[in-house]
Amino acid sequence: MEWNEKLQMILDYVENHLQRKQEPIDPKEVSQIAGCSFGFFQKVFSYMNDISFSEYIRFRKLTLAGYDLKSTEKKVIDISYQYGYDSPTSFTKAFQQFHGITPKEAREKDVKLRVVPKMQVSIRQQYSWRLEQKPAFRLVGKSIICSAGEQHQKIPEFWSDCQKNGFFSQLVSIDKGAPKGLFGLFHSEKSRVDKLQYSIMVMTDEDVLNVDCEMWIPEALWAVFDCRGPVPEAIQNGWKYLQQEWIMKYPFQHADCPELEWYSDGNSFDEQYLSQIWIPVIDEEK
Repeated sequence: MEWNEKLQMILDYVENHLQRKQEPIDPKEVSQIAGCSFGFFQKVFSYMNDISFSEYIRFRKLTLAGYDLKSTEKKVIDISYQYGYDSPTSFTKAFQQFHGITPKEAREKDVKLRVVPKMQVSIRQQYSWRLEQKPAFRLVGKSIICSAGEQHQKIPEFWSDCQKNGFFSQLVSIDKGAPKGLFGLFHSEKSRVDKLQYSIMVMTDEDVLNVDCEMWIPEALWAVFDCRGPVPEAIQNGWKYLQQEWIMKYPFQHADCPELEWYSDGNSFDEQYLSQIWIPVIDEEK
């Protein structure tokens, strides 16, 4: 399930608890729906919506309280407790800060109250993404060294060479991933800061001949971005999107392991071919 689908489920959960069940929002239930800790979910929510989760809930409570005052005969004290306030005094203060008038004035006068509508999430995005917790895994493969700026030419040539000399087929035959697919990843060349090391690798537990690179990827939480279309254009456009938009507002700490590209088992020239970018992130609550 993609992140936006989970977010819509959480927004529906909030409305159900505020309007139907009239119960407090349970952070444990929100965490279970989101698939990550409540603290981490709050970071993602704020990043995506430019408003904190707690503030959104407070605004929705005060919006609904305004509806109740104008359309029912409920007492102010009952409305205050219904929406989780400790006393009518604290409710009145919050209501006045939000609406600009007291609950009594809202009921007695013909005034318009502030409304923050239920948030709706657009499921369709140019790049859908989700959070996935993955166990540790082993990668093996081959690498090349290229200068910064050469990667857009050198890396496609490297993939083509691996297909021609049979190494690509060798990796595919030992693929233990679920689903199957090959990985591409960058490393820093330790001896030369102006050089990049790029590897084509596969997830496996088998011993492989003719490999010059082996790596254990630790258990981690990943932000996984789907890229659709022929490669290398689709994956290059995905990185461009991340660098220009997503990472500019990056709300997470980067985990201590490399970023990965993943290429699915299929026709890489197809318009619906799936490749992915995996960004390792830290869930600080775990």
